[in-house]
Amino acid sequence: MNKVLIIVGDATETVDTLYPYYRLIEGGYQPVVAAPEKRRYQMVLHEVKPGWTITKEWEGYSIDAEIAFKDIEPADYAGIFFSGGRAPEYLREDESLLSVTRHFFEQNLPIASVCHGVEIPARAGCVKGRRMATVAKCKFDLEVCGGIYVNEPCVVDGNLVSGRTFHDNGHYFGAFMKLLDANRAAAGK
Repeated sequence: MNKVLIIVGDATETVDTLYPYYRLIEGGYQPVVAAPEKRRYQMVLHEVKPGWTITKEWEGYSIDAEIAFKDIEPADYAGIFFSGGRAPEYLREDESLLSVTRHFFEQNLPIASVCHGVEIPARAGCVKGRRMATVAKCKFDLEVCGGIYVNEPCVVDGNLVSGRTFHDNGHYFGAFMKLLDANRAAAGK
């Protein structure tokens, strides 16, 4: 139970994804990259450039998915992380992923989300009454599904930890690691 899912797709944000990936390894966990199918995915870099009012996007690194959503056995994993970027806009319609997402909420297991990652648990019907941080442009997605938008670098609501963007990585991801560590200690592993 030291495996943690990292949910990605094409146009997943690079820094949103790689910082958590390596932090999980550092913490003694095995990050397992999951996507619609087992293949290589193109990540992107996002930044609001000076003078711009919208996000500029350009290619980042690529990442290999080790498992397809349809092949995930949720009970094999200690937690789940929803990365940001544009990928969640289409990933949120994958029924296998929505089922996996609901499992982690129903079992009260550690969950983390950053930026657009909120769109997946929102679409899965899991955010009602839950406090979450997300990038401001996803506030509507969260609130229309019953969630409570909080504009802070780290929001912890029970088993759910969230941050706004990769600029918050150093704030929210440590809280997620603490949840994982507490569950691991409780399981005696």
